[in-house]
Amino acid sequence: MEMTFRWYGHDDPVTLENIRQIPGMRGIVSAIYDIPVGEAWSRERIRQLKDDIESKGLKLSVIESVPVHEDIKLGKPSRDRLIENYAETIRNLGAEGVNVVCYNFMPVFDWTRTDLAFELPDGSNALIFDEEVAAKMDPVTGELSLPGWDSSYTKEEMKNIMDEYAQIDKEQLWDNLKYFIDRVIPVAEEADVKMAIHPDDPPYDIFGLPRIITGQESVERFLDLYDSPNNGVTLCVGSYASDPANDTIAILRYALGRERVNFMHARNILLTGEGKSFQESAHPSEYGSIDMYEVVKALVDHDWDGPIRPDHGRMIWGETGRAGYGLFDRALGATYLHGLHEAITKENK
Repeated sequence: MEMTFRWYGHDDPVTLENIRQIPGMRGIVSAIYDIPVGEAWSRERIRQLKDDIESKGLKLSVIESVPVHEDIKLGKPSRDRLIENYAETIRNLGAEGVNVVCYNFMPVFDWTRTDLAFELPDGSNALIFDEEVAAKMDPVTGELSLPGWDSSYTKEEMKNIMDEYAQIDKEQLWDNLKYFIDRVIPVAEEADVKMAIHPDDPPYDIFGLPRIITGQESVERFLDLYDSPNNGVTLCVGSYASDPANDTIAILRYALGRERVNFMHARNILLTGEGKSFQESAHPSEYGSIDMYEVVKALVDHDWDGPIRPDHGRMIWGETGRAGYGLFDRALGATYLHGLHEAITKENK
C-alpha cells in the first residue's frame, strides 16, 4: 500500500516539509481549493500543484476532492454543462499523471460533527458526533448550528436548497448519481483516472436529507451502476463504522474482492452510548470500535497496493490547527498502519 497524507495547500499549518519526515510517507492527497465548484480545473493549475508537491520529494497521489455541484445531485437542467466541466477536469488530471480522484455525492453537507474539539479522558481533543445534539439542529433557522457550519450559503440560500432537496427522495438521488456516473466514468477510463466515491459521513440521513452511500448493500448497488475498475470506492472504515449496523470489515473485503477499492481512509472511531453517537479516537484498535489489524490484514490478503491515508486525528501535545487535520496524531497513525502492514506482510510469507 502507498502511505499518503492530506495536505490543504500552502495555507496548511502542516507543511510538506513536516509530512516528508514521517516514516514510510510517499504521497500527498490534496486539491485546488480556490476554483469555484462546477468550473473546470486547468492543466496549468494541476501542474502547479503537482510541481509544488514533487519539489519536496513527494508524489501527488490523490485528488480529494473534485466537488460535485449540487445541481448535478438535484438533477437540474444545468447538470449537463457542469458534468462536462467535471469531465474536462478528469481529462486534465489524467493528462498530468494524477490517477485517483476521491469525491462524494452527499447533499449539501460533507462530513458532519457536533463538536470539533471534544476533550477526551487523556486530555487530547477530537471530533465527535452526538445524535441527540444533531437532532436539535436546524440548518435553515441556524438557531443551533454545527461547529464549522458551512458559511457559503446565506440563510435564504440554505432554505431554498433544503426546499429543493425536500422534493428529492433516495431513488431520485440514485438516478441522479447514475446519470453522473454514466457520463464521467467513460471519460475516466480514457484518461486512466480511478474514481473513488466516499461514503456518506455519518452514513445515514441527517436534517431530512437523503443519503445513499451508507453500507454494504449500497456499495454493491453503486458498483453495479457501472462495471469498471475506474468506478470504485474510497473505503473509509471510520465512516462505515459510524453506523453500528454496518460490518465494516465485511464491506471492505467485499469491495476488495471486486477490485474496486481505489482509495483507503483509515480512521478509528469509538461508538458511544446506545445510538449512533461516536467520537474519533487514536488509530490503534484498542482505542476504538474498529479492529485496524483486520483492516490491514484484508488489504494484505488481497495484495492491495493503492493509496491509503490516516484519516483525521486527535489534537495532541498542545497542537492547534485545522480540526481533525493536525500533524502529530495523523503521523502516529501513519506509522502505526505502516507497522501493521510490515508485520502482516511478513507473517503471510
